[in-house]
Amino acid sequence: MTPHERGPRAAPAPGERHLVHVFPTFAVGGSQRRFSILASQFGNRFRHTVLALDGVTTAAALCDPSVRLTVRGEILPKRRTVANILRARRLIAGLDGDWLVTYNWGAIEFALAARTLRAVRHVHCEDGFGPEERDTLLRRRIALRRLALGGAARVVVPSRGLARIATEAWKLPEARVAYVPNGVDTTRFAVDRLPRRASDAAPHIGTVAALRPEKNLTRLLEAVARVKAVRPVRLTIVGEGPSRPMLERDAARFGFEPGRVFVGASNEPERHLAAFDVFALSSDTEQMPLTVLEAMAAGLPVATVDVGDVATMLAEANRPFVVARDAGRLGDALAALIADDARRVAIGAANRARAVEQFDLDAMVRSWRALFD
Repeated sequence: MTPHERGPRAAPAPGERHLVHVFPTFAVGGSQRRFSILASQFGNRFRHTVLALDGVTTAAALCDPSVRLTVRGEILPKRRTVANILRARRLIAGLDGDWLVTYNWGAIEFALAARTLRAVRHVHCEDGFGPEERDTLLRRRIALRRLALGGAARVVVPSRGLARIATEAWKLPEARVAYVPNGVDTTRFAVDRLPRRASDAAPHIGTVAALRPEKNLTRLLEAVARVKAVRPVRLTIVGEGPSRPMLERDAARFGFEPGRVFVGASNEPERHLAAFDVFALSSDTEQMPLTVLEAMAAGLPVATVDVGDVATMLAEANRPFVVARDAGRLGDALAALIADDARRVAIGAANRARAVEQFDLDAMVRSWRALFD
């Protein structure tokens, strides 16, 4: 067992299916959190092997101990596409999975390898794009996606926007593109189980996000700094990632104490959401962020930039607070929400009702399970 593996190599149980998952990174993020939820819900019908292509395996801690899971770091060198495809072929064949599940652009070489292994059943999950494709899809990547994903049994996307891109830009048949919205355990985030802040405390703005460039948390720091110049306010950023040193410098530049703003990653987002008055999203690119669904389930209003499906996810009453990708506009939305307690509470209640009605966990689990059955 390598340092990047978790769990015993248990012998297959009768009727058990083996799913091999290939992640660009198995650091904590949206797709990794969804995987941990699904793996826990699938139970003993499935066992899982995860390959983390950057060697980072910290998201393994999110998975329930009962999940039959092996996690391995498999670092592939950059710009060696042909050699990486050949190595991917060997790895796929050696793992002997019933299904190969690849995630996002960073696993495209494994998707290409699967195209050349006709016996491999392949599902690709695309959750969105990095900062390099924030505004425009890159032609080379479009071409490689068309080639790699044309042979997949299904390409699963969590947003309507991605479904259009898959059929129109990548030219995939509509029958192979599965739109499966993300879902959350709404009972876990139930507001009546969670403590609220003292009524005389400064309003608390918060977010949960990986500290990566595409999340543009500098925009959030600037937006909250604009609010803080007018009235007392707290800011908490839950998450970890490579951008943390830069963001801590930015926080200090905007007048925050970095040690009080950044609290690190957490396996219990509901505990932090319980303390927030407003949830904020400042990303340059998103599709259907799980964190927004969790904030909705926790009964929070959301001030957000207009990215992906976010505007249609939220309750209608929340949509005036979906703004252009600008720190000033985001600051205005935050200021308006914290200034009106009654409106903030009403919007939070409407968001929770919409999460329960439209985005509960069971529907997502049924859709994913059906793919492998």
